[in-house]
Amino acid sequence: MTYNSQLLTERPEISTQVRSTTIICVRHKNQVAMAGDGQISFNDMVMKSTANKLRRMYDGKIITGFAGAAADALALFERFEKKIEEYSGNLSRASVELAKDWRTDKYLQKLQALLAVADSKSTYLLSGSGDVFEPDDGILAIGSGGGYALSAARALITEAPKLSAERIAVRSLEIASGICVYTNSNIQVEVLK
Repeated sequence: MTYNSQLLTERPEISTQVRSTTIICVRHKNQVAMAGDGQISFNDMVMKSTANKLRRMYDGKIITGFAGAAADALALFERFEKKIEEYSGNLSRASVELAKDWRTDKYLQKLQALLAVADSKSTYLLSGSGDVFEPDDGILAIGSGGGYALSAARALITEAPKLSAERIAVRSLEIASGICVYTNSNIQVEVLK
């Protein structure tokens, strides 16, 4: 994934956070599905296998997922939720404002996580470098297994276009969990229709 490799090149301290999980968001057939694995790793050990890294916000209209340090991600979830409320559910504006704060605030700059956020219209990746990326094809993946899940989702949409976004997201994460040691097959999924 171009954006993950750019992040690692520009900010080498982020390399520890991307070896942590896999989150995928798939926009397909008027449905948005975000799925995440349940593994929390500490160095080379699995500390927990049933964590939930997804959250619904703004009366269930927005779904978010994180890769990286859990405590950092929870702090970012809180900040993002405040931005969503402040901008009345405007995902684009809230994303840009959080990214600006994240890049300039000395406390937030130290947080090591990536966020994937989506509503019925848009999907974004948010990073501490101030990046707000929107994927061209409606598929976004972050974390250590992100490249595997992204590849699987693109192949599934091409080869099995009748599948739902939810099924593509789950199956892509299953494939990634068979390759990435920092990703497991305890999958949670949230769907927007």
